[in-house]
Amino acid sequence: MVRVRFAPSPTGPLHIGGVRTALYNYLFAKQHGGRLILRIEDTDSQRFVPGAEEYIIASFQWLGIPFDEGVGCGGAHAPYRQSERKAIYRQYVDRLLADGSAYLAFDTPAELEAKRREIPNFQYDASTRGQMRNALTLSPGEVKALIDAGQQYVVRIRVEPDEDIRVNDLIRGEVVIHSSIIDDKVLFKSSDGLPTYHLANIVDDHLMEITHVIRGEEWLSSAPLHVLLYRCLGWTDTMPAFAHLPLLLKPEGGGKLSKRDGDRLGFPVFPLEWQDPKSGERSAGYRESGYLPEAVVNFLALLGWNPGDDRELLTVQELIDCFDLSRCSKSGAKFDHEKGKWFNHQYIQKRADSEVAALFMPVLRAHGVEAAPAYVEKVVGMMKERVSFIPDLWGQTHYFFKAPETYDEKTRAKRWKADSAVQLAELADEVLSDREPFDVEGTEEAVKAWIAGKGYHLGNIMNAVRLALVGEGIGPQIFHITEAVGKEETLRRIRRAVELLK
Repeated sequence: MVRVRFAPSPTGPLHIGGVRTALYNYLFAKQHGGRLILRIEDTDSQRFVPGAEEYIIASFQWLGIPFDEGVGCGGAHAPYRQSERKAIYRQYVDRLLADGSAYLAFDTPAELEAKRREIPNFQYDASTRGQMRNALTLSPGEVKALIDAGQQYVVRIRVEPDEDIRVNDLIRGEVVIHSSIIDDKVLFKSSDGLPTYHLANIVDDHLMEITHVIRGEEWLSSAPLHVLLYRCLGWTDTMPAFAHLPLLLKPEGGGKLSKRDGDRLGFPVFPLEWQDPKSGERSAGYRESGYLPEAVVNFLALLGWNPGDDRELLTVQELIDCFDLSRCSKSGAKFDHEKGKWFNHQYIQKRADSEVAALFMPVLRAHGVEAAPAYVEKVVGMMKERVSFIPDLWGQTHYFFKAPETYDEKTRAKRWKADSAVQLAELADEVLSDREPFDVEGTEEAVKAWIAGKGYHLGNIMNAVRLALVGEGIGPQIFHITEAVGKEETLRRIRRAVELLK
């Protein structure tokens, strides 16, 4: 069975690039009838951020990307938090030490910094480890004495020089890395009894029977080391297939997408709003900015992958049916946030009016409006085609819920004529006050017949009515507004404009 995993670290909010990685894992797993696992890689205790794990889980719940196993849903390979698996990792550390694939190193941070100053581009590897304080240069008695004295140490992998390490990547083909550019990475720290990412990642993938590792391009440089670890632990027969996804780039290209880019250009890079627990700083989220989860999923799926045809709007099931890693790009994908808006507009149109109305209700309440759901649904049905985000509906529909208190000066100067007050007063008294039913077609016919009979200018009357009803020159067809707000409210607004505007 295909088994894939998404393994974030709880060091802050989930970046939209991580969401895309999880999405591709989900699509791949579902297409192959496999399982998706959520593993929390929290071995870096110094960078742990309270609330980050809960934020990650809530993000995927909103996006509609479910996990089959892992944190929050359990499974046969629990626990799924690496901090709860200390005892498991220790036995593999001991195995690597016993067969000489790893060694203890006692170098202090000060000693390492001094060596970096001494040797430009210093790397702890086969060419330099003989100059350092480790089990390869110290006698067994000296090593024991340091441990007995409580000296902190790390365990480093022993990378042999002059070897080509081959990584077979499902997207990039064979990648060959020479071992001389790989340093003796730290695998374990005695200070907290936890492994580093490199060892914990390999052990967990093996024990959780992961068949495919689909992750971002930034992890490609770690792949040769992971291949070495699989070899050292004797697990080459169960080594998963690797697939390294293209980076998400800045909208203009030239570098990895960052939060700063979103702040600069006015779009979120996190799925949900995030408040930093230390600084209190708030960062925008796609949910709070008015995006629909299905729009975000569709948008992200097409960043660095294509379905093999010219389709753009695809349901999750359609994405699952046609997902193929071979159609992932090798080069980075520019993050076109304007295209993201287009996707959201399309999905708002696809949503039922009742669903959009339900999403709009909290926005109305925030503006002090309590309205019947049926009325909100009616208004939304008229106006949703004009917006790309749910919160934008307020700017397009506020006059359906609140009468104008002021009148736009530019519109007033252009649309309110010297005789507008007299004409609208006549319209209210002679036509609208007796009109039943106050429907769209009948009211429009009656008003236009009255205007023609009076010899008035149709455009002048209609523009003045719009100003009275809306307060500015926006909105749908006039008689859709009058029918929606009703006869009494229409008359009240017209008579108020006559009184105030003269």
